[in-house]
Amino acid sequence: MRPTSPTLSSLAAWVLLALACLQATSASGDESVEAAAQQDVAIVEISADPAELRLSGPAARYTLLIAGRTAEGQTVDLTRDATFRSSAPEVAEVTPAGVVRGLADGTAIIEVESHGLALSIPLTVAGSAEPRQFNFDNDIVPLLSRFGCNSSGCHGKAEGQNGFKLSVFGFDTAADYDALAKEGRGRRVVPASAERSLLLRKICGELPHGGGVRMDAGSREYALLREWIDAGLPRGAADDPRVISIRVAPAESLLAMNGGQQLRVVARYSDGREEDVTGLARFQSNNEALISVDAEGLLTAGQAPGQAAVMASYLSNVDVARVIIPRAERIENDPPTPAFNYIDPLVYGQLRKLNVLPADVCSDADFLRRAYLDVVGVLPTTEEARAFLADGATDKRAGLIDALLVRPEYADLWALWWSDLLRVDRQALGHKGAHAYYRWIRQSLAEGKPLDRFAREIVTADGPLTDAPQGEFFTAVTQPGEMASTVSQVFLGVRIACAQCHHHPFDRWSQSDYYGMTAFFAQVGRKNTPLGPALIAAGDPATQHPRTGEVIVAHALAQPMPEKLPAGDRRQLLARWMTAPDNAWFARNIVNRVWAQLLGRGLVEPVDDVRATNPPTNPELLDALAESFIAGGYDPRQLIREIAASRVYQHSSQPNETNLRDEQNYSRAAFKRLPAEVLLDAVCQTTGVPEKFDGLPGGYRAVQVWDSRVSHYFLRLFGRPVRQSACECERNTEASVAQVLHLLNSPEIQAKLSHEAGRVAQLVRDAASDDALAEELYLTFYSRYPTMDERQVAVEYLASRPSGAPNAESRRRAAEDLAWSMLNSLEFVFNH
Repeated sequence: MRPTSPTLSSLAAWVLLALACLQATSASGDESVEAAAQQDVAIVEISADPAELRLSGPAARYTLLIAGRTAEGQTVDLTRDATFRSSAPEVAEVTPAGVVRGLADGTAIIEVESHGLALSIPLTVAGSAEPRQFNFDNDIVPLLSRFGCNSSGCHGKAEGQNGFKLSVFGFDTAADYDALAKEGRGRRVVPASAERSLLLRKICGELPHGGGVRMDAGSREYALLREWIDAGLPRGAADDPRVISIRVAPAESLLAMNGGQQLRVVARYSDGREEDVTGLARFQSNNEALISVDAEGLLTAGQAPGQAAVMASYLSNVDVARVIIPRAERIENDPPTPAFNYIDPLVYGQLRKLNVLPADVCSDADFLRRAYLDVVGVLPTTEEARAFLADGATDKRAGLIDALLVRPEYADLWALWWSDLLRVDRQALGHKGAHAYYRWIRQSLAEGKPLDRFAREIVTADGPLTDAPQGEFFTAVTQPGEMASTVSQVFLGVRIACAQCHHHPFDRWSQSDYYGMTAFFAQVGRKNTPLGPALIAAGDPATQHPRTGEVIVAHALAQPMPEKLPAGDRRQLLARWMTAPDNAWFARNIVNRVWAQLLGRGLVEPVDDVRATNPPTNPELLDALAESFIAGGYDPRQLIREIAASRVYQHSSQPNETNLRDEQNYSRAAFKRLPAEVLLDAVCQTTGVPEKFDGLPGGYRAVQVWDSRVSHYFLRLFGRPVRQSACECERNTEASVAQVLHLLNSPEIQAKLSHEAGRVAQLVRDAASDDALAEELYLTFYSRYPTMDERQVAVEYLASRPSGAPNAESRRRAAEDLAWSMLNSLEFVFNH
């Protein structure tokens, strides 16, 4: 390890180590509660949803939601704090959680009390004595899903469990019925004596069960299973009503930190009937740090401001409840924040809801470094930094972005990003094919090709690959299903791969949707020609549903399936639909991905997991960006220009007292660890010693290395992807202890810092004074001038040379120590 240099307040290398270590543990919340618990606030009025209730049919039930209004006009959920009583227990009972169950026809009053206030809910029960008409799909499959029996970790896994296999998440109910009612020599269910059924005896723990006790023998769910078996295992009629949608209430909630909210899930059937299915629905939060949810649908907010979505699913139907958690302290006399363009009001309006103030505008030096790294992936030279910092023009930031967007490094950086997504993989494509594919991507970006045309040319590539190198996409992904899922993920941000085997567990996509997309690529093949390999789209192959055998005609996501196969190359239809201005996904996907590259986090996160159950944190902003992108002709440069011109992009990374905990609403600039290639180039640029990559001539920067398989320890350690999938997650941008230790101890980096022809040695020779040397080092590594304190510490260290050593040699060693300390700092390793 190098000798320790003087402590520079913002440059402590060990802070990076601490940061990396902390990422391995879950941060515990502050024990001090910022706001009073909801049950302690002053409630002046309570109300119920619904205000009156009618239950119809056998075993009908409904969840009451009780809300309280504070003196300040805020609404809080009191469902779990209220006490309930039925005026006629023989007609209806009500649980402590507010679930009303009909027992006999008649009327009753549900009396509610909370915070010293009371209300009455009229109740009518009808049809309670009607015989229950069981339907396996509607009544039994939800139980198997609710208690995890058909999950991929239990009987739903590929080989089943102990000889008993169910379809994962209940996507094949016919097979599930056969497995329960007909397999196992009839021992799983015994209609003549339901209690002797293995299903019941194991599920309640009467017999050993690998999955443990799943339900109590006295529970409503157990009784329902027993009644179904007693009734003779009815399968149900083909024309029985089916669940067509579910509705979550409340659809939106404003929760205090640590506050709670009970959800209610209502299923709507094809005959118009509605049924409360809260107790059988499954719930999942898309951000557990902000909102957790239990099995009964009770939300609990964390101790950080922000937004989250909670998914409810029932019988392949999904709906979402959106939750906003503001800071406990309101902002009095909120000063108006100036807007630089249309982006800012959309962000600041949301921040006001969260009681969060945006950060100040960053310094010119921070903007300079941020823009260079984000747009072109290199650091400004000291001459460029001096010129920009000295420029007094009011529009110099916009001018800088314009200048960066026409530099060749712009195409280098963004071609690297697209090459990751589009699978430029030498191992799969061969050296020649991969290089030609990369060159096509880079040339497309360099010439300013609109991204809708860029996408169409890839999806519809045809003919000899020498003429259409973008067709190598179909060499990297060779199966029609893989082509469909990769195109969906890269260009639409939609993951459909799960639907290949079963209905998507968190979205609306079914196997028919998956194979509808797959059918577009069923014609794609390769043949050898005198000009080399060529792509062809020939024939009229049919795509069949793997379970039903039905022929699936090519159709895009959320589009009706046509009656007959289209003529010609089906990909042409897909490409036109995909890049049409009214497409719901393409433009939003592109702007979301670019926003994430520049701001550090997507409006939809993960960026390639767009679905109804993972909504954007700011849907109005996403729509506005997409509309502007379409109006601008799908020009990526214009999109970057607009985002960089916003005040939001130009926020300082320094938090204020209101946005310290905000990680998702862009109230301050995020710290983004530099991508592996950009960081290595920054090391080479600041030390003045280029890297030599195996198999490539000298002079290549890491960002220009198109081959992701080139062996290089630094690039692998810092998260370079190998491009085996289309997932953004292949590139790891998280900090780690190994990375910190490498920067601290690497002999290769030390050799660059101490190189005779390197930047540090040159600065030592050229700088007439220690003050000038310190200034040059700061401009080199940080693109800024040192503060007075930093300048003083640096000059003192440069002057404290070991006695007895040659003056020039000791000065150079001191300069190397300073450079080493800077290179290991957060300020260097992260873009901020």
